[in-house]
Amino acid sequence: MRPFLLSALVSMAALGAAPVAARDDALSRDDVVWLNRVTFGVDAATVARYRDLGRRRFLDEQLHPHTNGLPADVSAQIAAFDLSKTSVVELMTRVRDQAQAIKDMPDGDAKQAAKTALQKQGESYARDAQAIEMLRAIYDENQLEEQLTWFWLNHFSVYQQKDRVRWLAGDYAQNAIRPHALGKFRDLVLATLKSPAMLQYLDNAQNARGKINENYARELMELHTLGVGAGYSQDDVQNLARVLTGVGINVDGQPRKIKPEWQHYLIQDGLFEFNPNRHDFGDVTLLGKPLAGGGFDEVEKAVDLIVSQPACATFISTKLATYFVADVPPPALVKAMARTFQRSDGDIAAVMKTMLDSKEFAASLGKRYKDPTQFLVSSMRLAYDGKPVANPRPLVNWINQLGQAPFGRITPDGWPTADSEWSSSGQIAKRFEIARSIGSGANHLFDLDDDGKQQRGGFPQLTTATYYATYEPLLGAKTRDALGQATSQQEWNTFLLASPEFNYH
Repeated sequence: MRPFLLSALVSMAALGAAPVAARDDALSRDDVVWLNRVTFGVDAATVARYRDLGRRRFLDEQLHPHTNGLPADVSAQIAAFDLSKTSVVELMTRVRDQAQAIKDMPDGDAKQAAKTALQKQGESYARDAQAIEMLRAIYDENQLEEQLTWFWLNHFSVYQQKDRVRWLAGDYAQNAIRPHALGKFRDLVLATLKSPAMLQYLDNAQNARGKINENYARELMELHTLGVGAGYSQDDVQNLARVLTGVGINVDGQPRKIKPEWQHYLIQDGLFEFNPNRHDFGDVTLLGKPLAGGGFDEVEKAVDLIVSQPACATFISTKLATYFVADVPPPALVKAMARTFQRSDGDIAAVMKTMLDSKEFAASLGKRYKDPTQFLVSSMRLAYDGKPVANPRPLVNWINQLGQAPFGRITPDGWPTADSEWSSSGQIAKRFEIARSIGSGANHLFDLDDDGKQQRGGFPQLTTATYYATYEPLLGAKTRDALGQATSQQEWNTFLLASPEFNYH
C-alpha cells in the first residue's frame, strides 16, 4: 500500500517549490495520531478545542456531547432538504397516494412515465439522505458521535434500493441510529427494530402468525447482536421470528379492526405498528429461557435476553475494536471491553472509553489504513476547514465511486472494515483522482446548480496553521521530496491528500 502511494506521488510530481518552514507550535505525534483516530480527521476547530481542553476533557466531551456540534449554516442547509422538513408519515402518505394514482391509470406511456418519475423521486431522497450523512460527518464537531453513527449505520445496515427504503433511509439515520450512537446498546437495538427502514429491508413487515418470515430474526441474532457460532440454534431463530410477528409498519393509513380483548396490545407510533391481529401469542423458549406470550412487551423481553448474553458483549466489543483498533483486535482488549459492556448494561460510551484508554489502542495509532469514508471526510475537513459547501452532490458521487456509500450495501452484513478490503491499486488510484479534485478546486462543491448561479470556491490552501501543527511533522523524506516537486499549490494539495502519512491514521 505505502509503496504504491509513494510511487504515485513521485511519478506525478514535477519541479516546484517546497512549503515554507514548519511552525514551532506543532502538536506531538501522539496527539496528532490520537486525534485522527478519535475524529474523522483534524480541522482548525478540533485542534483548538483539543488544545483548550487537553486529551482527557476532550475525550469526555466527545463521549458525552451535550450540544449540537453542527455550525448554524450547515444545520440550515440540512434543514432545507425536503427529507428534513417532511415527517416520515407525511412522506410515505404522499408516496402511497402517488402509487395508488399510478395504479389506477390506464396502461400506456403516461403510466410508465409516472412510474419512472416516482422512482426518480425515491432515488433523489436516497441521495439526499447520503448527502446529509456526509455533511454531518464533515462538519459536526461531535466527531466521535459521527464516527459511531456511521459505524452503527453500517452494523445495522439497510439497503436504499429495496422497496420503500429509499424514502426511509434519512429517517433511519436521524431517528433510529444517531440518538443512540453513544447510548445503551439495548435502546439502539430496539430503535432499529422499530424503524420502518429496517422492518421493510429485512421483511419483518411481512412476518405474521401462520406466515412466518425469519429474515429479520436471523439477522438480528447473527449480524446485530450475537454473531455466528454464539450457541443459538435454528429453533431459536424460528422462535424469535414468532415473537416478532406483528412487528411491522402501517403505510395504508387505515384503522385496524382489533378484537376487544386485544385492543390494549395495539401500538402505532408514526409508521411503526405492533398489530396483535398478526402476532403469535404462544409461549416460546429462547436461548434456553422460557418466554411467555404477550404483546410488544414480549418483544422487549426477547431483546433484553439477547443483549444480556455474554456472546453479545463479546461480539459487539469485537466489532468496535475491529473498526477502531485492528483487523484482528487483541483478545485482551476485547475481553476488557466485553466486561465493561456487561458491567454497564451495554453502555456504548463506557465501552468506547475502555477501548480508547487502552494500551492496545495507543499501540495501533498511525498504523491503520483509512477506509473510503475516513479518507473522504478527513480530506474535506483539512482542505476546507469548516467552510460549508453549497453543493454536496460531489460528496455523494465520490463516496459511491469509492464503494462505501451510506445505505449502499445490498447485503445486510454492512461494508467490510478490514484494511485489506480498501487497499487495492484501483481503490488507491480512485483516491488519487478524488484528492486531485479536492486539492485543485475543480469539483463543483460550490456550484449552486438549481438556478444556474455559481459561487466559485477556488482551490483550498492546505499549507495552513492546522497543517503545520498536525501533518507536517509526520511527513517522511519521500513524501517531503514529492511535495517539494509540486508545480502549484493545487498539485501540492493533491500530493498531500494522496500521501501515506495522510492515508494512515
